[in-house]
Amino acid sequence: MPLSIFGFQALWSPVFILSTLIVIGLYFYITSKKQHWFEDTQPVTKKEITAFVSAMLLLYAVKGSPADLMGHILFSVHMAQMALLLMLVPPLLIVGVPSWIWQKIIRMRYIQPTFRFLTKPLLALIVFSGMFSIYHIPLVFDTIKQNELYHTIYTIILFLSAILLWWPIMNKLKGEHQVHGLGKIGYIIGSAILITPACALIIFASHPMYDTYSNGDAWLKAMELCVPSSTLSGLTLSGPELFSNMPIMEDQQLGGIIMKIIQEIIYGVILAIVFFQWYRSEQENADEITQQALMDRQAYAANK
Repeated sequence: MPLSIFGFQALWSPVFILSTLIVIGLYFYITSKKQHWFEDTQPVTKKEITAFVSAMLLLYAVKGSPADLMGHILFSVHMAQMALLLMLVPPLLIVGVPSWIWQKIIRMRYIQPTFRFLTKPLLALIVFSGMFSIYHIPLVFDTIKQNELYHTIYTIILFLSAILLWWPIMNKLKGEHQVHGLGKIGYIIGSAILITPACALIIFASHPMYDTYSNGDAWLKAMELCVPSSTLSGLTLSGPELFSNMPIMEDQQLGGIIMKIIQEIIYGVILAIVFFQWYRSEQENADEITQQALMDRQAYAANK
């Protein structure tokens, strides 16, 4: 059965399109016209623009395009959504938003104490891993996926916890919590290890874990989150099997594998970047020490 039966609104989320365009427009307006609202401003760079626009387009692709509808039909698509939403969008946003805007936001009176507390590296790791693992407990998952308010609140909190996770290794602000050098490698590896049990539980489960994808009534309730009720009431649907031939267990296992693979790819790329940055820094320090030693030797020889 084609997805087109759900209509344009469910497939493309016009409000999400408009919201995305407005946020991108505000970004260019603030960074080009309203820098006087901030302190210690610098011209926005091409790297920042590319990262921010990429983050916003990826956010729409994950939560506003037909991929979001498919995520309510196939668990594997849902896990791909979550991997991109939590592992790729946050670091792009942190890099894409200029430091002087971040400084204005996080140093607000009521935000700064909480933000500084939650971005302590160890705490950030624990909070994100805990939120991610709790989300995939069957009872919690099904409850959230079948209630629009719970789904919205938990998704926002989980996304914010992902920003807190990435902040110590991606931000460049002086005075903020940062992990340096090889510590970044340990931090990333620690994050990968902490979310592995949740993925393993999904991959090696011996039965379908989530009613949202295996029970027709629960599935229809969850579909109300992305399809207008007026549209659903006019359709005769029994379950996600109408739109996919993939068995429930294979879909569930594939979801856990996709999450882990995407996470490993993103973490692997960042690990490589961190390692080469550290190696380059060590080489520059070694060159400076060698050059200084040579200058000291020459000066000593000249005085002698």
